[in-house]
Amino acid sequence: MPQLLPSRAPAAVLSPIVGALAAARVTPNMLTVAGFLGNVAAAVLVANGQLLVGGILVLLFSALDMLDGALARATGRATPFGALFDSVLDRLSEAAVLGGILVYELDRGNQEETVLAFVAVVGSLMVSYVRARAEGLGVSMTSGLFTRSERVVLTAIALIISPLLRPALWALAAITLVTVAQRVDTARRLLAAAEPAESEER
Repeated sequence: MPQLLPSRAPAAVLSPIVGALAAARVTPNMLTVAGFLGNVAAAVLVANGQLLVGGILVLLFSALDMLDGALARATGRATPFGALFDSVLDRLSEAAVLGGILVYELDRGNQEETVLAFVAVVGSLMVSYVRARAEGLGVSMTSGLFTRSERVVLTAIALIISPLLRPALWALAAITLVTVAQRVDTARRLLAAAEPAESEER
């Protein structure tokens, strides 16, 4: 499945924006924090029933994820910690928005949607955890049926077009768990293939 929200926009679009941010002495970490705080604000709005505005904010502030990395590369500030910091706040941003949906549904007594939102939170975190754990074991893990960009776009659209929220929660809950299983199976095969090579080296 192609990514609906690419991690990098075309250079012709990014370059002027990145140049202006650099001139204003905005740092990559500032953008990362701004994106996180914007998503938290969106989560609060969603929890209070303002789904349309919350969905728009999710799209706008998640788009900053394309800018912080580009700004870091353009200004020579790309660091391992910056990448870690960005990833951590990305996960927290997604969890915050889904948490806002959970509170919204819980307040309305919608048990089914509440459970689905919880499963979606757990599933989205596990998708990232499996990748991180696999890469910690030396296995590259970039594949996945439903990665963060798709989840963000689906969540935002469902908030903007509120009748889509229930089916979107079903999709998020189901497909994130399928993606976890897919990545675990991929990691299993890659790790098994790497074992004979390690044995031969010894």
